[in-house]
Amino acid sequence: MNEFAKTAYWLDCADYDLQTAKAMLETKRFLYVGFMCHQTIEKGLKAVFVQRQPDSELPYIHSLVRLANLSKITAEMSE
Repeated sequence: MNEFAKTAYWLDCADYDLQTAKAMLETKRFLYVGFMCHQTIEKGLKAVFVQRQPDSELPYIHSLVRLANLSKITAEMSE
């Protein structure tokens, strides 16, 4: 699977999870909304990781902060 296909796969999964979160919100299943939002962000970060580092093996982790760091995403604080 090439870099584009890997990135597209993770973005498709993230979109699916976001649609699931919206469906759970409509039915007031709030615990699952939070879980699916976490899944959405996690898979989006994995898409960034495989796009930026196509030759690296994707780590089997769920920590959003760690995935963001491994994906070389930084947060700039503005005053």
